[in-house]
Amino acid sequence: MRDGVIGEAEARNALRTRLDVSRETFQKLDRYAELLAKWSAGTNLVSANSLRQVWSRHFLDSAQILAPAECRRPSRWADFGSGAGFPGMVVAILAHDRLPDLRVTLFESHARKCAFLDTVSRETFTPVTIVNERVEPLRPGVSDRATGRFDVISARAVAPLAKLLGIASGRLETGGVCLFPKGKGYDREIADARKEWAFDVVERVSLTDPRARILEIGGISRVQPL
Repeated sequence: MRDGVIGEAEARNALRTRLDVSRETFQKLDRYAELLAKWSAGTNLVSANSLRQVWSRHFLDSAQILAPAECRRPSRWADFGSGAGFPGMVVAILAHDRLPDLRVTLFESHARKCAFLDTVSRETFTPVTIVNERVEPLRPGVSDRATGRFDVISARAVAPLAKLLGIASGRLETGGVCLFPKGKGYDREIADARKEWAFDVVERVSLTDPRARILEIGGISRVQPL
């Protein structure tokens, strides 16, 4: 570990020992890493630096958010702004054996990234639904008929927390939870979000960086003006 951030070997070991990732799932993640390296040569999927840290920066960082939701036995999971599949595709790969009834929907506005996600889905034998659209806040009283509501909503490095809550609030099932990985400025984001939203939050220390948190959020409602 350097500067508090976990290394690649430590990340693989954490996936095996702390998250109990199976040998078969490791093989799928290995294939995912190969595809990511291949596609990144011609498509801006992730930075070159993070590509060298794919197990710590992407796979473990994504996989750790499954644990807080696993006990809920969710049936529908949405990942907003999936990009190269983090965290949504990694969740789908891990859940294929652990939560076989879970349906994962990946929202991504860039067609080329959607094509990559489709390739990963096909080559790792991981079923997902890919929606090639931007996810925007719903107007009050309007339901999202295309995708409905979700038991779990995730998003990583997509938008500030206040904006994420605005997007998620109309799509989260009653009693559902949002799982948002946030960096060391998470406390400021929480404070800013509370100016617009009331919510319950559990802060979970990230396995990849002790300065970061996984924010487990529920009970979302808009703050009423005085």
